Amino acid sequence: MTDRIKVLMVDDEKRFRDTTKKILMKKGFETILAESGEDALEKIEQDPDVVILDIKMPGMDGHEALAKIKKLKPDLPVIMLTGHGAMPSARKALVEGAFDYLSKPCDIDLLAEKIKEACHRTNKLSVREEKNVISVMIPITEYTTINEEKTIQDAIDVLKKSFITKIATNQLMETGHRSILVKGSDNQVNGILTIRDLLEMLMPDYLSAPKPFLADSIEYSPMFWKGMFSMGIREKKNKCIRDIMSPSPISIDGSSNLMEAAYLMLHANERRLLVTLSGKIVGVVREQDLFFEMEKILNS
Repeated sequence: MTDRIKVLMVDDEKRFRDTTKKILMKKGFETILAESGEDALEKIEQDPDVVILDIKMPGMDGHEALAKIKKLKPDLPVIMLTGHGAMPSARKALVEGAFDYLSKPCDIDLLAEKIKEACHRTNKLSVREEKNVISVMIPITEYTTINEEKTIQDAIDVLKKSFITKIATNQLMETGHRSILVKGSDNQVNGILTIRDLLEMLMPDYLSAPKPFLADSIEYSPMFWKGMFSMGIREKKNKCIRDIMSPSPISIDGSSNLMEAAYLMLHANERRLLVTLSGKIVGVVREQDLFFEMEKILNS
């Protein structure tokens, strides 16, 4: 985007405020912080495009702050954040003029999309233009990568981190990638390592070998399986990633329509696609990115 969206983040939890600011800034938003409803009313003068407002705060709570914000700036969209079990309060906020609400902990990708949606709606786009692939992808700089010469132990350690928000917090979660792009010595993407690849690696060769006719009906007993999982991963932890990775996902141009991305995923049996611009890989679009867009379209 050419103009950065300015977000006013209002929450009484310092750790949550600071974490959210860092992640939103990384995603391209300018972020202003306020620690209370009273503080938010003062910082409204900095002319934010969107307000993220916690409902439960000491002193002036979210409902009271929302009413005052709407009085000062009726067209300013406000996204409410609510804790577990406070849905009635969040729905009440919609009646009071909130743009939308999200439960805490919230997915950072969904929060970012809600912010952009709220900003675009305020800009009075009468007809919502369908996004293209590049507008919903994960930039390549944010996707987890690893060198093909690394070991399975290395891969598991790195893959686990993709499930954890880089700045740890118990209030904010980011969707894990569930895969690692594998690069060669030339820094080009040579393949992808998924959890399914790891599971297939664990399977002993004899389980997939042809069986004698009479053995087709053999059922493995619980004793047969005992200990195989632990032994399998320990034995293969030093195996090279290159030996078990899958080929690189197929690519799609960033200007392509989302339906084309969905079609390619289904017909190529892919859960993610590499996104390119002028032949250069710029990101990855995942099936969950298309899911978030479905939700947004239905609620717009």
